[in-house]
Amino acid sequence: MDQITTASPKKLAGRHRQLSESVAEQIRESIMVGEYKAGYLRTEWLADTLGVSQTPVREALMILHAEGTVQWEPRRGFRLVPFTRQDVKDLYGVQAHIAGELAARAAEAIDTPAVDRLEALQGDLQVAADAGDAERVDRLNHEIHRSINTASGSAKLTTLLQQTVRYVPLGFFAQIEGWADASAHDHAPILEALRSGDSQACRHAMEEHIHHIGRLLLEHLSARGVFDV
Repeated sequence: MDQITTASPKKLAGRHRQLSESVAEQIRESIMVGEYKAGYLRTEWLADTLGVSQTPVREALMILHAEGTVQWEPRRGFRLVPFTRQDVKDLYGVQAHIAGELAARAAEAIDTPAVDRLEALQGDLQVAADAGDAERVDRLNHEIHRSINTASGSAKLTTLLQQTVRYVPLGFFAQIEGWADASAHDHAPILEALRSGDSQACRHAMEEHIHHIGRLLLEHLSARGVFDV
């Protein structure tokens, strides 16, 4: 049962959600950046690496089994279900569609002070990107997207978007080459469309942004040989 990783997953700390869900999130993100090779995920190894007991790890793997990310095989354990380039394109395609619709609605509803705030956040993000502070870029990027989604006034659609975003390995933001730069540069046309209230332009700009980060993840996974197995 092969099990390798080029970088140890982060220790779980400071999270307020149920531990098994936090463990599932960490494993899911590690899978999405190609940390694990195709094969079986050993419960004891994951527990030791994540600094938790085997119980939340088993519960987390059952969550991922229900999602189709891993497959439980009696007497053998949890096997990582291989994913393809098309799977990644599909995930980001769905995300782009929903995020684009939310952005379009936000353009019709957002007020000037809210756009001013977003532009200030984007300015801070650019400074962080220029300084190479990927973690701060990640935080500011999350706040910008969250604010746009909230401005749409579409809680249910935002919840649907969150179901796709959980497959975005945000915990490894700094490791995906180009992601920080994409957040720094792709937001400009989105903010311009929000300022002018142009819903169609905002939809298009957001969709292009999401497709862009999806392509960057594909390049990362291809370079790691994830699709070669």
